[in-house]
Amino acid sequence: MLRTCVFRRLAALIGCSALLCACSIAAQGLPQAPAPTPANSAPNLTLDQAIAAALANDPAYATAAAASGSARLNAAISRDALLPNAAAHGDYLFTQPNGVRNQAGQIGNQQAPRFIANNAIREYAAQVLVNENLSLAGVATYRRSRALAAESAADLESARRDLVSRVVAAYFGVLSTADKVDVAKRALDEARAFVELTSKLESGREVAHADVVKANLAFQQHQREFEDATLAAEKARLDLGVLLFPDPRTPYTLADQSQIPERLPDQQTVEAAASRNNPDLRSALEALHAAHSEVLAARAGYLPSLGFNYTWGIDAPQFAVNGPDDVRNLGYSASASIDFPLWDWFATHDRVRQSELDEKAAQTALTTTERQLIAQLDEYYHEARIASDQVASLQTSVETARESLRLTRLRYSAGEALALEVVDAESSVAQAEAALADGILRSRVARANLQTLTGVL
Repeated sequence: MLRTCVFRRLAALIGCSALLCACSIAAQGLPQAPAPTPANSAPNLTLDQAIAAALANDPAYATAAAASGSARLNAAISRDALLPNAAAHGDYLFTQPNGVRNQAGQIGNQQAPRFIANNAIREYAAQVLVNENLSLAGVATYRRSRALAAESAADLESARRDLVSRVVAAYFGVLSTADKVDVAKRALDEARAFVELTSKLESGREVAHADVVKANLAFQQHQREFEDATLAAEKARLDLGVLLFPDPRTPYTLADQSQIPERLPDQQTVEAAASRNNPDLRSALEALHAAHSEVLAARAGYLPSLGFNYTWGIDAPQFAVNGPDDVRNLGYSASASIDFPLWDWFATHDRVRQSELDEKAAQTALTTTERQLIAQLDEYYHEARIASDQVASLQTSVETARESLRLTRLRYSAGEALALEVVDAESSVAQAEAALADGILRSRVARANLQTLTGVL
């Protein structure tokens, strides 16, 4: 009877050892069964390809691009307004005669028009008109439109960087949720193996039925966590699909860019790059330039404006180059004018005060943007540095948790540990691996935010 019990004990221990080896291999993250190969039609997207697809599909970025193009065209229109313009003019005027005849400035007697403002009963005009208007207000308006175009271009770059930040977070979020699915799958497999182990030990009368109950409860909990992780992964894929494709259900795969740079550039280099390439700062600066030009345009209301006109063509009773008796109808006229503002009920004064208030607000906005840039740069840099340092610590925690699970299982097989300790060790491994996935995501996003701020992405 004693020999039978000893053999039964040895058989149970051999079976437990085999199961522990299998669980240890799974816990150490060695290659699992190959995943199903995706369909050939599903594109394998890199981060750069995902960003390009988002730029082509995002409506906010398209709106910013349209606004930038419109502002650039407004600047061209303002520039063209400073240059001479030419127009072709044609006119025919008939006036009822009044019954008498006069010369009307032409050779030979002609019928006089009934309206004294008209020169002849028939008047033909075919002319080219060249006009030029000069004023300080026009120059200031052009300068303002150029500043607004530069501000709009900076806003477009800011919209691009905001979109890049969202794509980066969604892209690495999909990879992180996929890692968490793997973590939950490993935890589920380990819980299933522990259920089998406790069931075998119970059948050999080595453990109580309470251990099987605890193992089953842990298995059910890990099964729910696996389902939640799968759902979260699917939601993350749909969120990224909304950014990339007309149909967010379009199948795709992502290139796992798992390489994380080991060290950050020094903070002085990052600050210099951010100050040169920051679109928000450039936008605020161009808004201030536009406000300066608006003040200049308002003050130009106190100054005179000049006008020039040159007309070449015919304006005669005959539609011909030469009139009767070889009178030359083809010729030119030129004029110059100057307008002085005298009284406008202080409207110009009020416009100057209004533009000065806008200028003051733009200066305040620029100062605030500079302060926000400094704070944001420090925040992003320190978060990227701390997140990178914590990845190594989290990897050590995962290795420690896996080793603790392996030792706890061995102790349980030897009858030196409780089932609750094994369940706690399994939970610790799952939590450590999930924390590692979160830490990698945080490090990737923090570095991407820093690269976006400095214009690298």
